[in-house]
Amino acid sequence: MKLIVGLGNPGREYRDTRHNVGFMVIDELARRYGLSFAMAPSQVPDAFVAKRYGADPLLVAKPLTFMNRSGDAVAALARYYGVESTDMLVVVDEVALPFGKLRARARGSAGGHNGLKSIVERLGTQEFPRLRLGIGRGDSRRDLADHVLSTFEPGERAELETFIARAADAAEMFAVNGIGTVMNTYNPEVTAPDSD
Repeated sequence: MKLIVGLGNPGREYRDTRHNVGFMVIDELARRYGLSFAMAPSQVPDAFVAKRYGADPLLVAKPLTFMNRSGDAVAALARYYGVESTDMLVVVDEVALPFGKLRARARGSAGGHNGLKSIVERLGTQEFPRLRLGIGRGDSRRDLADHVLSTFEPGERAELETFIARAADAAEMFAVNGIGTVMNTYNPEVTAPDSD
């Protein structure tokens, strides 16, 4: 079974904020598969889950533990459903990427993201795939916490649906083909320096 977890904060006041793009991708996946969310089993801290059964079972989840404690729910979900960390994709916002850019990694540090930091601590490993969704940094004079908890600008909102759909496409690709294919398909190309 593959597990795709989108990170965000629960509550109406956070619904359309930059920090919740992970939730938006999970909602899109559930819509595509016609899945309905339910509360996770009692052995798992607060999380909404939806499962696709069949030959290639897929579990999608939204932790309701707030971003900074995402690891509580993610580690419990992996344990309860017997999912290896390498079979789990974590979808998160990324301020270091311009709005609309995607970057997939098979492993790595939290990179300053509190949700990823919590997951690394609770899993005891950095060996889990993640899909980072660029939300931009915004005005550098603005507090970063205020930025990630803000809603999208009008120009960004016009592109948001397409952005979330691309991220959901990447997540589906992970479920079928693994993180390597996602990295090769969606990561920004690195341009080699000009040779003399």
